Amino acid sequence: MVRQELGLDKPLPQQFVSFFTHMLQGDFGTSIRTRRAVSTEIAERFFPTVMLTITSMVWAVIFGMGIGIVSAVFRNQWPDRLGMTLAVSGISFPAFALGMLLMQIFSVQLGWLPTVGAATWKHYILPSITLGAAVAAVMARFTRASFVEVIQEDFVRTARAKGVRERTVIIKHCLRNALIPVVTMMGLQFGFLLGGSILVEAVFNWPGLGRLLVDAVQMRDYPVIQTLVLLFSLEFILINLVVDVLYGFINPTIRYK
Repeated sequence: MVRQELGLDKPLPQQFVSFFTHMLQGDFGTSIRTRRAVSTEIAERFFPTVMLTITSMVWAVIFGMGIGIVSAVFRNQWPDRLGMTLAVSGISFPAFALGMLLMQIFSVQLGWLPTVGAATWKHYILPSITLGAAVAAVMARFTRASFVEVIQEDFVRTARAKGVRERTVIIKHCLRNALIPVVTMMGLQFGFLLGGSILVEAVFNWPGLGRLLVDAVQMRDYPVIQTLVLLFSLEFILINLVVDVLYGFINPTIRYK
């Protein structure tokens, strides 16, 4: 009965055409677990996941780029060593372990922040830190490498030789030219956050798409699983498209034909 309900008793090409046709009409089937429309299930969980991802990305970009720029300006000095030590630590620490550690310190011992739910802005602090730590670390290392390469260019030496202030050289001349590879990495990391939110949402019992996917896998709710996989893939494609468009704004010399 389940195979007949899901259309699995039909030939594979017919299954694909049927799913694609219904998808264009906004019909992704019915959840086996809740007997509700899959689109309704996803719509209820979409906003918390997007807000968590955006919050994590904002602070990860700010701190990651800040640490990377400072490390590049003070290369091989103590700010550089400190920043890269933090970056390596952020990459090396597993997300689920960091999340449990943060909950133990700030929720259990200090009682400052809640552990589950998404009702107030306080609920976003611990999950966003957990989710964005690895991204901030990657951004810091990538920004440093990009800035070190740009700082050694001839136009930077020319600007300094003309007596331009160091702050102006870093912000006006170096930042814009170093942003193109950083923006590429930023787009890829944003897609990583959407996928990585699955584990973090499970740790914090976050009412988002990641938790929905975990529950669907456990209950073998195939309509929900295939729709979420399709949605995550589409988000990756759209993010990379946006990054390609941003190239033209960052560097006017780039022209698309």
